[in-house]
Amino acid sequence: MAKSVGILAMDIYFPPTCIQQEALEAHDGASKGKYTIGLGQDCMAFCTELEDVISMSFNVVTSLLEKYKIDPSQIGRLEVGSETVIDKSKSIKTFLMQIFEKCGNTDVEGVDSTNACYGGTAALFNCVNWVESNSWDGRYGLVVCTDSAVYAEGPARPTGGAAAIAMLIGPDAPIVFESKLRGSHMAHAYDFYKPNLASEYPVVDGKLSQTCYLMALDSCYKHYCNKYQKLEGKEFSILDGDFFVFHSPYNKLVQKSFARLLYNDFLRNASSVEEAVKEKFSPYSSLSLDESYQNRDLEKVSQLLAKPLYDAKVQPTTLIPKQVGNMYTASLYAAFASLIHNKHKELAGKRVMMFSYGSGLTSTMFSLRMCDSSHPPFSLSDIASVMDVAEKLKSRHEFTPERFVETMKVMEHRYGGKDFVTNKGGVIDLLAPGTYYLKEVDSLYRRFYGKKDADCNGGSLANGH
Repeated sequence: MAKSVGILAMDIYFPPTCIQQEALEAHDGASKGKYTIGLGQDCMAFCTELEDVISMSFNVVTSLLEKYKIDPSQIGRLEVGSETVIDKSKSIKTFLMQIFEKCGNTDVEGVDSTNACYGGTAALFNCVNWVESNSWDGRYGLVVCTDSAVYAEGPARPTGGAAAIAMLIGPDAPIVFESKLRGSHMAHAYDFYKPNLASEYPVVDGKLSQTCYLMALDSCYKHYCNKYQKLEGKEFSILDGDFFVFHSPYNKLVQKSFARLLYNDFLRNASSVEEAVKEKFSPYSSLSLDESYQNRDLEKVSQLLAKPLYDAKVQPTTLIPKQVGNMYTASLYAAFASLIHNKHKELAGKRVMMFSYGSGLTSTMFSLRMCDSSHPPFSLSDIASVMDVAEKLKSRHEFTPERFVETMKVMEHRYGGKDFVTNKGGVIDLLAPGTYYLKEVDSLYRRFYGKKDADCNGGSLANGH
């Protein structure tokens, strides 16, 4: 049986096109600070008509395989998590099979997992479970989380974003799953959903969505703490997690969520909660759960009390989500990538708590153990180096709000369309050499992809066949 199963390698891709939230705020006539302070966001990445979830997936998978010198024939399972519907039947995974077919490897298990932002976590669990099981054939698992989050004009639009993450799964990993320590909460809710198949835009009940998120967090944390007590024979509190990584629709919700865990520790009378903290929380001890979700005073007090711990345990995870936006299935793992980018030299031996949430609703809290790896090239410093987050953020191109709105209109018009060739305009110049992009959709809705620079030289193309 495989030992120390987890994440061996990671890479991230996000579009080189972005907009500053401050500029969007001014353009939308929103009050100053509504998107930057109110939502806690700095910048937002978005796809132009040359990019979509499939092209982003091609880019992140080929990059990971090339940088780690992984032969595609060494992949035995490929799972994709996404809620961005390109086709109601054909999985994104089947498009990616072109990478493996070239090497004669068609023996690759797995398909797509879909449920809002949770699909990536479901895909990840599937791959980890496969490597840990009797079905494992000794090859690597590969997980792709890919989404383009877009909203209609209005208050939800600044909570968009786009990215793809790839994770290589196998034994003797520098990032190991504590597989028995896992708490889930699954329920039925209409907080965010996409019933209109003619539109990419969701139906969102913002207030309900936030309540569902916090309710799921409470439930998952309770189940995790109970399992920890049962297995470890001792109490769990937020002091037992070195870092906390949250699914991040927007940063303000992450701040509220971590503070909520401190309130949970108080309600459970955890021994780690200091007397001064108990005193500040005591006026809120008799609130019902429903009341506690709506109580603004509790929200403020808990965030104030949690701030020193937030700065140490959560803030290092917030870089990419604040700079790129909500990446749906990739959001949690982009936050985790931020942690590795910021803290890879001091992570060995640390426990990282992960909270995954998908509307509708599905959620899990799980934990990872960070290890010193003696199996190069699979180490935390290798992952940080390969992802090259700072350079990717630095080399982006800012669009004006007007150009952003114009791009969104083109994307809206093209969604579900056929029989068109993309207008490269000046946008292809913004893509790095070797980047896959959407070339055309033919009269039968088949999608054809090119590779920048390879086109001119007669290079191989990814296509819809």
